[in-house]
Amino acid sequence: MGRQAIRIHPQDNVLVALSDLKAGETVLADDQRYRLVADVPRKHKFTIEALEPGGRIVMYGVTVGSATQTIPRGARLTTDNVRHQVSGFAARAPSYRWEPPDVSRWLPRTFQGFHRPNGHVGTANYWLVVPLVFCENRNVDTLKQAFTSGLGLAKPSAYQEQVEDLVHFYQAGLSDQILAYSPKAGAATFAPRRVFPNIDGIKFLTHEGGCGGTREDARNLCGLLAGYIGHPNVAGATVLSLGCQHAQVDLLRGELAKRHAATDKPLLVFEQQKSQSEFAMVSDAIKSTFLALIEANAAVRCPAPLSRLTVGLKCGGSDGFSGISANPVLGHLADWIAGVGGSTILSEFPELCGVEQELIDRCATLELGQRFASLMQSYADRALAVGSGFGMNPSPGNIRDGLLTDAMKSAGAARKGGTSPITGVLDYPEPVTAAGLNLLCTPGNDVEAVTGQVGAGATVVLFTTGLGTPTGNPIAPVVKIATNTELARRMPDIIDFDCGRIVAGEQTIPESAAELLECVIRVASGELRPKAQLLEQDDFIPWKRGVSL
Repeated sequence: MGRQAIRIHPQDNVLVALSDLKAGETVLADDQRYRLVADVPRKHKFTIEALEPGGRIVMYGVTVGSATQTIPRGARLTTDNVRHQVSGFAARAPSYRWEPPDVSRWLPRTFQGFHRPNGHVGTANYWLVVPLVFCENRNVDTLKQAFTSGLGLAKPSAYQEQVEDLVHFYQAGLSDQILAYSPKAGAATFAPRRVFPNIDGIKFLTHEGGCGGTREDARNLCGLLAGYIGHPNVAGATVLSLGCQHAQVDLLRGELAKRHAATDKPLLVFEQQKSQSEFAMVSDAIKSTFLALIEANAAVRCPAPLSRLTVGLKCGGSDGFSGISANPVLGHLADWIAGVGGSTILSEFPELCGVEQELIDRCATLELGQRFASLMQSYADRALAVGSGFGMNPSPGNIRDGLLTDAMKSAGAARKGGTSPITGVLDYPEPVTAAGLNLLCTPGNDVEAVTGQVGAGATVVLFTTGLGTPTGNPIAPVVKIATNTELARRMPDIIDFDCGRIVAGEQTIPESAAELLECVIRVASGELRPKAQLLEQDDFIPWKRGVSL
């Protein structure tokens, strides 16, 4: 019989069920036997000691909740007997020491990247078309239709074929055929006409901002767009402006200068209120963009050390195995990246609630620790001011799969950051400038967080999931990593990598991390396209700094 339950940290007073367990069953873990007083579904937790009301619940060595009633030994934790509770945090303790891992295996390794004039290295080569205000979204869509059709990039849709089949049955009066219709998965093989073989694509971003909000909203939007335009994966950009909006062209140029002063990327700006007509503006944008694409196509991939990677660390649709398998694999990989001189980004501040002290202690300087504490407190205060709070973070799916409190979710989510010193603490939408682990203030919301990580400079995003999510990004490859093998087998159309073998005891965390890093090198070199890229999952949602958890 394989392992039935696991104790994550020696100080924990709960175990995680690795399979469905029944009431009355005796479970062996850490050479101790525990008789269950209730059924415990896999991924859920049960106590290894009796708890009185108010008693602390400890996982990952930190407080993740407290008992709301007497909980006997061997009982399942539920939302009825547990509430969110965390320990407080104080100033940075000077006792933290980090012993870097052995990275001799990775130091000589390279990936094939696009070298930019400012010294950054991209994992892709895209052209961007972006609006400064939502009023220009329709014109961006017009450009998208023109370029995708004109360049032979329009991908046939299996769903369109389904609708055409149903229309045929309807017009032929074959109602029985409509009811019996069963479409086949997948679409016809599509080989785009590569007019520009060294360009990975043209990405057309739209959003709902740029005007009507606060001036802070406009500054943050321009900062985010500057992060995308100056991103190592981007060759240049076409920008559409109406003219009268808060997000002015000069504001965008100022944000670009702050972030990418040394770059000489082409920036093509078209302002509708200064144009003779909409047709004239769009036509001018098409011609100028086409000429710029010819220049961008001159870029070629060349070897670059792994120190030139910037890796976003993200989780979404988390489950009770996230903190046991996939998240610690990312943490192990993140320590290797830090060890070779690369950069990583850990964000989702609502999902760092309860582990603040550990992260403060890991900050390389006192000032970084103070800034992280200040950003966390400010975020928490804004949430409380509108009648919310970090304790409301877990989704119904999280709770159903064993993550009962925000602190429980956070303690597992933080494992993506490994153990290395924190070298940067960034407020949204600031860019990464330091090698090592960077903390970036974003919501936990999947798309808002990934959008922010890429805007800060992530050239690859590693995204763990226990429930399954199709989240992607327009310009940075998003590698989807399953926490359990059942998910990897059930949703192979969106999952790229399986960490479930760790739960089954078939693979260690370092072994899985090494396999994943080999996958990352292939993705960064353009040899392997993640499922989100194949599905054209180009998610882009700017954060307006409201209370988004």
